[in-house]
Amino acid sequence: MADLFAWLLAFFLLITILAFILYQLMCLADLEFDYINPYDSASRINWVVWPEFIAEGVLCFVHLTAGHWIMFLLCLPYLYYNIKLYSQRRHLVDVTEIFNQLHWEKKIRLFKLGYLVVLLALSIFWMIWTIVDERATWVRVP
Repeated sequence: MADLFAWLLAFFLLITILAFILYQLMCLADLEFDYINPYDSASRINWVVWPEFIAEGVLCFVHLTAGHWIMFLLCLPYLYYNIKLYSQRRHLVDVTEIFNQLHWEKKIRLFKLGYLVVLLALSIFWMIWTIVDERATWVRVP
């Protein structure tokens, strides 16, 4: 049963990270269509960068402690990318360069979105697999 709770926690963490990425994409789209000024857009995006990084770290930690090695290894490149961005001090969006980097920032977030959707699909698959497997052990009659 603990394995199922780990999958549920991972599922909700992935949904949270997806919400952060979608929020950042919406801010960039609003900036592109001139619905919002660059300062507000950059401050809104920068406000959710840390929670996104923390949620991804917690997700990797959950998979590591639960023994979900395949999912842990699949989450590592995203975590490595976030750590690399932070160590190079490129994790925040610069207000003065946001228009020049708008296309690139959208591409990065769209790639992250696709990557997270694949992780979410795998997480749902493994969660259902765990439910069916636990249900099969309850039904067996010795």
